[in-house]
Amino acid sequence: MDSELMKYNDAYRNWIQDVSKRFRQSQIKAAVKVNDEMLRFYWTLGRDMDSIKSDYEWGSHFYDQISKDLKKVLPGVKSFSPRNLLYMHQFYRLFPQIEIAPQHDALIAGSIITPQVDAQIDMLSVFCIPWGHQKLLIDRCNGDSTKALFYVHKTIENNWSRAVLLNFLDTDLYERQGKAVTNFSVTLPAPQSDLAQAITRDPYNFDFLTIREKYDEKELKDALMDKVENFLMELGTGFAFMGREVRLVIGNTEKFLDMLFYNAKQHCYVVVEVKAVEFDSSFAGQLGTYVVAVNHQMKTELDNPTIGLLICKGMDRVEA
Repeated sequence: MDSELMKYNDAYRNWIQDVSKRFRQSQIKAAVKVNDEMLRFYWTLGRDMDSIKSDYEWGSHFYDQISKDLKKVLPGVKSFSPRNLLYMHQFYRLFPQIEIAPQHDALIAGSIITPQVDAQIDMLSVFCIPWGHQKLLIDRCNGDSTKALFYVHKTIENNWSRAVLLNFLDTDLYERQGKAVTNFSVTLPAPQSDLAQAITRDPYNFDFLTIREKYDEKELKDALMDKVENFLMELGTGFAFMGREVRLVIGNTEKFLDMLFYNAKQHCYVVVEVKAVEFDSSFAGQLGTYVVAVNHQMKTELDNPTIGLLICKGMDRVEA
C-alpha cells in the first residue's frame, strides 16, 4: 500500500480502497452499456441489410455502396467499412432469433446482472462481449448459433480475452463438452480481468461514441513510447528506465511527463516527450518546463543537468 496512506487510520484507508473499487466497477458498467448499445445497433443494421439485400438486386458492390453512403452522412466514423458491414450482416444471421425489447436494460442495471431463465433473455447475453470477440465467433462458428452462444457464455463466465477465446475455438472446446451451458447467469466482468480490459479499451466503442480519433492518437503514442523505451534500453549505454507518466508538481499544477530515464554513464536524468502529431513549437516549451522541474525536484549535486528529448511524428525543419 502507498506509504502516504499508512499515516491514516484503517477506516480511512478502507474507504479509499472502496472508492477505487466502486469507481472501477462503475467504469466497467458504463463500458458494458456502451458495448451493449453498439452491438444492438450493429445487429439491427445487419437485420436491415438482410431485408434490403433480399428486396433489391444490389450486385457485388452491396457493402461498398452502403459504406460509401454512410460515410458521407457520418464522416469520421470508421466502423462502416465494407468488411465491417459484412460482419454486421453476418452477426444478425448468426443470431436471427434475438428479439430486442426494453426489458433487456434490466440485464445491466446492477453490479450483478441476472437474466430470467427465459431463452430469449439468455440470447441477449450475446451483447455482453466485445465486437472483436464477436468477429471471431462469426469466422469460426459457421452460422451455428448454439455453438456461438456456448462460447459467449464461456467468455463471460471466465472473463476470456480474445486470444483465450481463439485458443478454445482452435481446440474445439464446444465439441469436447458436447452441449451448451445450462443455468447461465450474466455478471459484470471482474475489474482486473482480460474481458474488462477488452471492453473498456475496445476501439469500436470509442468509434461508436465518436471519440475514436483521440483514442487512436493515444494508442499510437503508447506504441511509440514502447519503441522508444526498447530502443534506448537496447543501446546499452547506461540507460535505466525510471517510469512513464511520471508526476511532477509545478506551482499549483500537476504535470505528467511521458517517460523518464537515468543515464548512469552521463550521470543525468533524461526526460522523453513523445508526440503522435507534427512538431509544434509549444512542445519545446513544455519539454523545457519538465527539464527545469526535474532539475529542481530530482537532480542532486552529484548529477549533471537533465537532458530533454522530444520525439514527434514529423516537423517543419525551419520551425524546429
